[in-house]
This record gives sequence, C-alpha cells and structure tokens, in this order.
Amino acid sequence: MTGVKIDGKIIAQSVKDRVKKAADELKNQGISPCLATVLIGDNPASATYVRNKHKACEEVGITTKDRKLDANITQMELAKIIDELNTDNSVHGILVQLPLPEQLDEFATTSGISPLKDVDGLTPHNAGLLAMKKAALVACTPSGVMEMFDYHDIDLEGKNIVLINRSNLVGKPLYHLLLEKNATVITCHSKTKNLTELCQGADIIISAVGDRNKFTLTSDMIKEGAIVIDVAISRFQEKLAGDSDYEDIIQKASFATPVPGGVGPMTVAMLLKNTITAASLSSQIGK
Repeated sequence: MTGVKIDGKIIAQSVKDRVKKAADELKNQGISPCLATVLIGDNPASATYVRNKHKACEEVGITTKDRKLDANITQMELAKIIDELNTDNSVHGILVQLPLPEQLDEFATTSGISPLKDVDGLTPHNAGLLAMKKAALVACTPSGVMEMFDYHDIDLEGKNIVLINRSNLVGKPLYHLLLEKNATVITCHSKTKNLTELCQGADIIISAVGDRNKFTLTSDMIKEGAIVIDVAISRFQEKLAGDSDYEDIIQKASFATPVPGGVGPMTVAMLLKNTITAASLSSQIGK
C-alpha cells in the first residue's frame, strides 16, 4: 500500500491565501504589514533564503525592509540596528538570518528582538510563552509541521511520536506544540540509545537530523502505517535530500513528506503568517 503524499507546496499556498486576505484587511484599517530582514555577511545560501522570503512577502502583500550588514559587524553595532527596528513603528516583524558570523552571539542577537516582532519565535519571552501554551508567535518550521497535520485532519491525541531533534529552532518548540495536542512525545538526539526500536514503535516520526552521512531513516525503522515528517534538508549525493528516501518510506507509511517540497515551503508560509499576526498585535496596542 502506497501512502499519501503530504505536499508542502499545496498546504503552503493555502496558508498564503489566508495571509493575503488578512493583509488586505489590515491595509483597509491603515496598517501595511512589514517584515524587516537582517542579512549579515555574504553567505550565498543565506542571501538566497532572504531573497525568497522577500519574494514570498511581495506575493501576499507584505512590504519588506532589507538590511544588509558587513560580515565584520560587532555585537554592539548589530544590537543598535535591531533596537532601531524595534522602535520603528512601520516594521512589524524582524528576522535576523541565521547562521551568524562567528564573532556574533546567536542568543544575544535573537534575545534583542522585541517579542512582539519576533516572527521566528526565538526570543526567550516567546519560547517561555510557548511552554505555557500562551505563545502568539511560534517558530516557523514547527508551526508549519502542525499546519500539515491540521490540513490532513490527522488527530495527534494519544499518538506515540518520536521526534529526532532537540534544537531551539525545531525540536524544543515542536515538542511543546505536540504536547498541546495531547500526543506522547519522545525526544531523541545523537546520544539516544535504541533509536531504531523507538522509531519502530512510533505512530509518527518527525526527523530533523540533516546529515545523511550520520543518520538515515529507512523503511525498516518504521511500522506499517506510520506517519513520517521529514524536516531535514541537506545536500547528499549532489542533490537536496532529507533524512529519508521518500520513495522508500511512502511504500510503508500512511502519510509522508517529500524533500524537497515538503516541510520547506511551510517554513516560509508560516513566517508570512507570523508577520501578519505581529502586525495585528501592533494594531491592538494602546486600544
């Protein structure tokens, strides 16, 4: 039995359609949603990511401000620019493209963003709100995964989920989102023992390792009818790949995401959604 493909492009477009409608409504209220991006240095991949985010914003009616900074910028200089964007009332969302040059501290940088403009959901404030089930702005990739479950009406209550990632960007926020849906979540990582056995007992596997030289999720590691969400993306054998081979996994899984075209498009779509949410939040301040 071949499973159902979870097509991130189609689901992302459904999110974008809702975002465009919300952006039009905000504009009718005199609010022009705006995302400010901060790109430090000349990393080609980062530049491409930022360019794609600007293009996506344009498609749904979100304006953008692009700050391109020298790779040698100091932490203090960067903090000053972030403060300027924090106090700029025309800017509703701030995204600092990661990774940063080695002289900059990621935690200090993301912590300096106003929680109300934190469209990546990475500030300690918003991470804490997520743990308390109160977050309005949630990390984009995890919220994109949850949108996929919603789109396919996949009920997570009582499901045994193996989550292979513990990062601040994916694993930790996704853990809290899954718990909110009453799933039973086992978080796995490089030090986890008996990973294969844990995967074989899971109803859902969410994998985000991103290094096929170290880890590959194969069909013999999943049970019949399991759901597989492949969050990883890296270059393997001269092409983009996730942690698993989709054509192999889909023969056994009930649902699975391809790479590319799975979770990737969702990340950008949820960034747009977060920007609209931040713009809406700003319109409520002082009322």
